[in-house]
Amino acid sequence: MSITAVPLRPISKGSLSRLWIGVAAVALAAGGLAWAGQRGVADTPASFLASNAGEAGVVTTDSGLQYKVIEAGTGTSPSTADVALVGYKGALLDGTTFDENPQTAMPIDGVVPGFSEGLQLMKKGAKFRFWIPPQLGYGDQAAGPIPAGSVLVFDVTLHDFKSKAEIMQMQRQGGATPPPAP
Repeated sequence: MSITAVPLRPISKGSLSRLWIGVAAVALAAGGLAWAGQRGVADTPASFLASNAGEAGVVTTDSGLQYKVIEAGTGTSPSTADVALVGYKGALLDGTTFDENPQTAMPIDGVVPGFSEGLQLMKKGAKFRFWIPPQLGYGDQAAGPIPAGSVLVFDVTLHDFKSKAEIMQMQRQGGATPPPAP
C-alpha cells in the first residue's frame, strides 16, 4: 500500500484577518436584512393601529374602530335593535383566520362592541374591512384561538337585516323564520 503525500502550503500572511473580516461583513449584512424585514411590522397593537390610520381609505371612529369601505351598500343602516345577516372572515394581524362564515344571523347588540359599531355604519350590500382594537374586541382576555390583546381584522358583507320585533312577529305567525334574502 502506498500513501501519496500532499504538501500543504502555508497560509499567506493576512489571510486569517481577511477571513474574520468576511465573517463580520456577512453577520452585519444578515443583521441588516433582518432589520429591513421587520420594518413595517407592528410591535404592538397601538403601533399597528397608528400606522394603519394613515393608510388610504382607512377611517378611525372616536372609539378607535378603524374601517375601510370596500363596496358601498344602499338603503338604511341597522341599529342595535336589529338582527343582521352577514358574511364575514375574522383574522389576526399575522393573517391567521380564527372564524369565517359566508352567511349567518347576528344580533347587532350580541357581538363585540367594535363589530357592533362597524355593522351600524354599513348599509345593505356593503362590504367593509374592520380593524377592531383590543378594547373594542376581547381586551386582555383570550377567546379560543384569539390571544389576549389582539387586534381583530374582519372582512364583512352585510347581506340584510331585520328588527328583532319583526323577527318575533314572523316566528309567532309561522313558526321558523326564514333567513332574510341576500
